[in-house]
Amino acid sequence: AALAISILSYLHDKGIRTMATTHYSELKVYALSTPGVENACCEFSVETLRPTYRLLIGIPGKSNAFAISSKLGLSDQIIERAKEQISEQDESFEDVLSSLEENRVTIENERLEIARYKEEIKTLKAQLESRQEKLDAQRDRILRQANEEAHKVLEEAKEYADQTMKLFHKFQKNNVDTSAVERERQELRKRMNKAEKNMSDRQETKKPKKQLTAKDIRPGDSVKVLSMNLKGTVGSRPDSKGFLFVQMGIIRSKVHLSDLELVDEPVITTPSLQKTGAGKIRMSKSASVSTEINLLGRTVDEAIAELDKYLDDAYIAHLKSVRVVHGKGTGALRKGIHDYLRRQKHVSSFRLGEFGEGDAGVTIVDFK
Repeated sequence: AALAISILSYLHDKGIRTMATTHYSELKVYALSTPGVENACCEFSVETLRPTYRLLIGIPGKSNAFAISSKLGLSDQIIERAKEQISEQDESFEDVLSSLEENRVTIENERLEIARYKEEIKTLKAQLESRQEKLDAQRDRILRQANEEAHKVLEEAKEYADQTMKLFHKFQKNNVDTSAVERERQELRKRMNKAEKNMSDRQETKKPKKQLTAKDIRPGDSVKVLSMNLKGTVGSRPDSKGFLFVQMGIIRSKVHLSDLELVDEPVITTPSLQKTGAGKIRMSKSASVSTEINLLGRTVDEAIAELDKYLDDAYIAHLKSVRVVHGKGTGALRKGIHDYLRRQKHVSSFRLGEFGEGDAGVTIVDFK
């Protein structure tokens, strides 16, 4: 070992790049304590008695002679006598190397696990960003449709007003009898009453059965927004003026307590309670099934796969009916979903949503 150190030092002083293989522990210490000299080793699995072909830079190799000999069946008596032949210093050094190797393996496993978590987080982040983009696009589409409908109503009102003025001027210029004027007036009144009725049907707000206060409601409660005729979930506590946020499918809106009515969700009586290791009671998955599934942006195959599992959970949870949000689009997704629903034995009926329920972008499914 002394001669080996001398040779390596001579080559090192000459600036000659050298690779030397050795089992001498003195050389391992020499590499650890000498600048410009570094240990390295090839990883070896004692369990399989096979090399892994991984080169580990900066780590001195551990002698596995005793472990390998034992695995190959060499007598324990011979191995113990061999251990007595090495110095206490060498034995202590080998113990240090064993500890370093164990720590290295642990750190390597933790590093791989951290890398796996990073990939999972990256994937989840991408999925959330994609979902947010779809929600933003859906929100913009809903607002655009609402503006178009409002513009259409204003155009109709303007048209009625213009026609009224034209008739008025016409009757002023021409000698028209009063009966003809009255007939025109009645016809125009019918059209205006019809438009007014359509508007009132859309905007009519029912009064809640019970006027709610801030103490009656909390985040997570199921409610019905009367002005929109939509069910949703409370997302925040009421502010000082009584306003709070309600999530209605993809729509999150700020509404007043006076516009809300508590909804009694079906009581789930499934006996699937499990004890966790910590001794806590955990409800089965079916006890928290939502009354709505959103399939916007899915292909037909993806939507059917999600819907199949969701309907099973909803049926087991004893829900009477559920909402399937598929959007209008080209109608291909809606057709695929309806074809699938016709083949389900536990579905008694299904229909497109009415005004306030989502119209043709939603299908209401009733269970047997």
